[in-house]
Amino acid sequence: MSITAPDGFVAAGGSAGIKAAGVPDVAVVTTDDGRAVPAAGVFTGNLAAAAPVQISRAHLQATGGRASGVILTSGNANAATGAPGRDAASRLCSAVAAGIGARHNEILVCQTGLIGIPFPTDAVAPRLAAIVEARRGNAESGAAAARAIMTTDTVPKTALVKGAGFTVGAMAKGAAMLAPNMATMLALCTTDADVAPDVLRTALRAAVDVSFNAMTVDGCTSTNDTVLVLASGRAATPSLESLTAALGEACISLSEQMVDDAEGATKVAHICVAGAESDGAAHVAARKVADSMLVQCSLNGEDPYWGRVVSELGSAGVAFDIDKVSVAYGGVVVCAGGVGVTHDAGAVQAHMAGRHVEIQCDLGLGRGTAAVLGTDLGYGYIDENRTTS
Repeated sequence: MSITAPDGFVAAGGSAGIKAAGVPDVAVVTTDDGRAVPAAGVFTGNLAAAAPVQISRAHLQATGGRASGVILTSGNANAATGAPGRDAASRLCSAVAAGIGARHNEILVCQTGLIGIPFPTDAVAPRLAAIVEARRGNAESGAAAARAIMTTDTVPKTALVKGAGFTVGAMAKGAAMLAPNMATMLALCTTDADVAPDVLRTALRAAVDVSFNAMTVDGCTSTNDTVLVLASGRAATPSLESLTAALGEACISLSEQMVDDAEGATKVAHICVAGAESDGAAHVAARKVADSMLVQCSLNGEDPYWGRVVSELGSAGVAFDIDKVSVAYGGVVVCAGGVGVTHDAGAVQAHMAGRHVEIQCDLGLGRGTAAVLGTDLGYGYIDENRTTS
């Protein structure tokens, strides 16, 4: 169990005809009694935000951070669809609200899929009532919801964290367009913690910063990125630190699953930067390396070409001194003081051959540290994205 594990939540997944051949494409997660509970969201930084992002933002603002449920659809992003797109997202919320006895603006909406294609509301709407009615609080229903939001994902992505007297359940989708602030990525967390909306909002933002905002696949930020959390209040009242830690653990698990399932990836890259002037500078530098197509190609070819790493660090826009930088692969230093050094090439090659590759960089300038999770650039990514997908 994951999304339905916290007390007070029910879920369902089914097909509403967005995808062909009856493939599941709609998930609904709501409170079990239809009542609105504290909720919070973090959304894409892309100014071309999709209709569902616009609607969910507006609903959270109108309710003061409360929601009764979420509808999530896959197969059509409902992005760059204008006023008809906003109307479509709004109608999805109304359909769920009618089915659980909630107000229209107490329902949030997430959508993912192809951009610029009108959403088939007239075909989908008549099939929503049955999906809403099928909501249950069991593991099977939670799993069905997680499967229904998949697009190019090869496996569902779920997480479950036990806090001190409360539980966090989570599900997500995402395999490409993964970059802060966030990705072609949807994530929903539920918790039975008893917390106020402002506390929940603070904890979620902190959790997102250490997870979804610390990963990248291709440097592309989607129009639809959304992370939501609902809190039923059926369990203990945790401290902000405890809630943040639990949400962070769930979100980190989901982000790691996303990178591991990234389109065409053969490597999971752990880019760690130390010795920066600040943590923020370290993050910028780490992301520059992780997003570099040249570095990603080297990872795919299992080639420890540290010169590409140094080049990216030097062009990251943060304080840098070529005479102080060092680079290591799997703990084996290959560059020190900005020049190559004698090292165990066999150990480096063995590390590069593994699924997980660690590149440690030290700028030698301060105490700032950061880590970014990334991938290599595999042939499968190009095959998936060379046409509309």
